[in-house]
Amino acid sequence: MFKVLSRDNETSARTGLLVTPHGDIATPVFMPVGTAGSVKGILQRDLLEDIRAGIILGNTYHLFLRPGTGIIREAGGLHRFMNWGLPLLTDSGGYQVFSLAGNRKLTDEGAHFRSHIDGSKHFFSPENTIDVQRVIGADIVMALDECAPYPCEYRYAAKSVKLTHNWLDRAIKRFNETEPLWGNKQHLFPIVQGSTFDDLRRESAEKIASADLEGNAIGGLSVGEPAEEMYRIIEVVNRILPEDKPRYLMGVGTPANLLEAVERGIDMFDCVMPTRNGRNGMLFTSEGIINIRNKKWTTDFSPLDPEGPSTVSLYYTKAYLRHLVISGEILGSQIASIHNLAFYLRLMERARKKIETGDFKKWKESEVKKISARL
Repeated sequence: MFKVLSRDNETSARTGLLVTPHGDIATPVFMPVGTAGSVKGILQRDLLEDIRAGIILGNTYHLFLRPGTGIIREAGGLHRFMNWGLPLLTDSGGYQVFSLAGNRKLTDEGAHFRSHIDGSKHFFSPENTIDVQRVIGADIVMALDECAPYPCEYRYAAKSVKLTHNWLDRAIKRFNETEPLWGNKQHLFPIVQGSTFDDLRRESAEKIASADLEGNAIGGLSVGEPAEEMYRIIEVVNRILPEDKPRYLMGVGTPANLLEAVERGIDMFDCVMPTRNGRNGMLFTSEGIINIRNKKWTTDFSPLDPEGPSTVSLYYTKAYLRHLVISGEILGSQIASIHNLAFYLRLMERARKKIETGDFKKWKESEVKKISARL
């Protein structure tokens, strides 16, 4: 399902093509997060035409709770339910269960948890999360894992890795025993864990690589550890994960994080940051980071971003967007979210071109400084 197309001579960056039943995806790629079958505040039309997203995410935990697998099954899968014809990826829900903290209990069998919606009791196992993802019908599905908190003791991280690996064996068995429901092949990705302990990460990467599935993911990062720790762990893991399969760094991150990870051989990303931060008035631009709430933008009638990653970036001014955000207008959140997502997608497009032309490393170094500046 994956082919490396070009490699950078100075780094581990590469471009590739990820082939799925619902379309081909150029990598490196950023995937907008559509947790409950919706990228918050964004029409599917805007995802296609302005942001130009080639793949988006759904979340097993949230979709399981609401609307529930019964409705999704009746609709014919998530693609039909949300009228999205391009690829989908679903997280297993492991991270969301992890984030529930006091409302969940982990056992060898799986995760007992209470719904954040109404407090009702539920149970996730490696098997039933595969079953749920069969109903959802995503092109790429994830094995259930445990995301260890940061910081954590070595003993806890080691136990977490063992649990994740045992769950993986059971998830693979269930995946191989079942068939897709909607006529399209699904691809199962396992997840490397191990906190920031090199030996645990190596052990986990070796287990995940030996599973010989069609892609691999790295989880448990961007959970509070310093960025340099994250980059170091990526390097440790990517020395082991096979080069001929896509590498997915889960839940990361800032534009600078993405470029640093691309340099280290990562192919796929997702993060709520562009939409969540956009709703709070933070814009990522070609000139640096803008807090649109600041008074300095009150009479700035220049476009949001002169390089125009999206139509809205050139159509609306900073002053107008500030007015909308300060006033609590929904349109302000929509504009900021569309702009930020388009910025992320365009950044990955530019990275692909620089890798292809052999200019990636020098461009990345200057780009990180520019786009990380606070305006």
